[in-house]
Amino acid sequence: MLFHLLYGALASDVGWLRVFRYPSMRILCAAITALLLSFLIGPWFIERLKSRQIGETIREDGPATHKKKAGTPTMGGSLILFCLAVSTLLWCDLRSSLVWLALSVTIAFGAIGFADDYEKVAKKNKKGISGKLRLLLEFSVAGGAMAYLFFSNTMSEDVRLHVQLPFTNFYEQGLIIPAWAYTLFGAFVVVGTANAVNLTDGLDGLAIGPSIMNAGVFLLLAYIAGVSTTILTAQGPISIAQYLHIAHIQGAEELAVFAAALFGSGIGFLWYNAYPAQVFMGDVGSLGIGGAIGMLAVLTKNELVLLIVGGLFVVEALSVIIQTSVFKWTKRVGDDGKVVGKRVFRMAPIHHHYEKIGWDEPKIIVRFWLISALLALLALGTLKMR
Repeated sequence: MLFHLLYGALASDVGWLRVFRYPSMRILCAAITALLLSFLIGPWFIERLKSRQIGETIREDGPATHKKKAGTPTMGGSLILFCLAVSTLLWCDLRSSLVWLALSVTIAFGAIGFADDYEKVAKKNKKGISGKLRLLLEFSVAGGAMAYLFFSNTMSEDVRLHVQLPFTNFYEQGLIIPAWAYTLFGAFVVVGTANAVNLTDGLDGLAIGPSIMNAGVFLLLAYIAGVSTTILTAQGPISIAQYLHIAHIQGAEELAVFAAALFGSGIGFLWYNAYPAQVFMGDVGSLGIGGAIGMLAVLTKNELVLLIVGGLFVVEALSVIIQTSVFKWTKRVGDDGKVVGKRVFRMAPIHHHYEKIGWDEPKIIVRFWLISALLALLALGTLKMR
């Protein structure tokens, strides 16, 4: 909205306002707006959660150290999504279909998470809404967005159905798949990412730290993919994306503004979520953030690079899959009538395993952040290894 006001309506009369036509300026404004908004309304928001007794319930089989966290305000992810949405609407070019797709899926996944949190808080049901219903809703939202993306002219035909493979030249080795297959693949990426972030959200600041790093990486990838700046080469002027052998996606630079808003919102929330946390993000935050990251990956043609930059989320999800699968394969009824089975980890997701073996919570958080930072750098390194 501010973009259209400052550049579209007033720039002809006030020359210096033309600076807002540049995505780089609006990226900075979006990040700062989301961050300041978090700082301004964060304390009031947390007090409102406390006054309404919207507190976390701790799982009975969890680590003993988590008992003291009972009653800590949850559903704080609503603050992240609010700041993200406001900043995006203020600074993005609202004519961009890519931005509306990303924002719509983010809010929809946040709404699914909100319903799950409400079930837990209001009805004291730690399991929330059923897993099957949640997955059905997630795949419906993601599938609808993917169908619109790949069966419309939102992207140009030369990139729409191409899968960008890491460490390869997109224009020479891009894999092409049918629209229906890409729809299923894209929906799986978005839903998988959302649930992986959700599983990671088990310690103070553990999920939001890597999420901020993911937002930063996709900010750069989206800007490079969409910016129209050219480089003069021996073959003539080419875009930065073509120079780096990645997909050039018209309008993707607006997704960089969206990613910047996510980046700023994440940092603002970390101020309150850092150990010891004043508020937890809840499913409304983890599913919303995961949906946003998944959409950024699909819309910038970096679905496979997401396996690298989001590697921590992948490991967290795999630890649950491995633990559950091994237990199901080996379960039996013991002599005391209880169901027993083998476990690979002392507890899943894997961050709880390290708690069980004696690591302090801050140590786990910081070390996982460091791993995520290294993976983010490796993901950016793929730009030069093609």
